[in-house]
Amino acid sequence: MTLIDRVKNIIVSPKTEWPAIDREPGDTAFLFKNYVAILAAIPAICGFIGGSIVGYSIPGMGTVRMPVASGLANALIGYLLTFVIVYVVALIVDALAPTFGGRKNFPSALKLAVYSYTPAWLCGIFFLIPGLRFLTILGLYGLYLLWLGLPVLMKSPQERSLLYAAAIVVCAIVIGIVLGLIQGALFAFPRMS
Repeated sequence: MTLIDRVKNIIVSPKTEWPAIDREPGDTAFLFKNYVAILAAIPAICGFIGGSIVGYSIPGMGTVRMPVASGLANALIGYLLTFVIVYVVALIVDALAPTFGGRKNFPSALKLAVYSYTPAWLCGIFFLIPGLRFLTILGLYGLYLLWLGLPVLMKSPQERSLLYAAAIVVCAIVIGIVLGLIQGALFAFPRMS
């Protein structure tokens, strides 16, 4: 299956796509190279362009841009951290499986994490125009994908999948905040004086 077909299918028809994904191998190198590496580049590249080239309009101050070198470094670090976050979320999905009546299976957990992040990466296109960043909220569709995929890939009972998904999301938010704070501290947006 091509990347475009997979993206389209996981977004448009996830109920039929998760069983197809379940039958596929969950090879880490393959998933990272052929899916994460490509889609995770969208928010990294668009964020760089939006922050360093387009800039942010601040009323009364004009347009503020992140220096190009800082923007590139920020984009690269953010891109690399995406791989870390996806892998750690997969570890969490796998570790929590027995607690919610599912089966431990890391390849399935990795597939679940990778494909559930698809909407968030696609919504990275909105970073091109800083005024449209609020539309990245559409990436929350990935939570629905996660919830749908848990019973299929992790074999958790449907009635426990909502709590399972909630536990994963809380852990992912904590990880994201911690890594975001670290990245923010390293690449603080320049202040106007």
